[in-house]
Amino acid sequence: MTSYVEQAVAARIAAVKAKAAEQRRRREELAEARAHGLEARHAAKIRRWEREQP
Repeated sequence: MTSYVEQAVAARIAAVKAKAAEQRRRREELAEARAHGLEARHAAKIRRWEREQP
């Protein structure tokens, strides 16, 4: 049998781990979106350069 304090500590630790996992997932999603956006902007820039060439 565990005490109330041990249960409370375990719950807080679990909450912190869940929050960290959620933040990690969000950072990964943002990094993926950022990379996609950079690729799209680069492709648009290349197309614009090609149209401007005489």
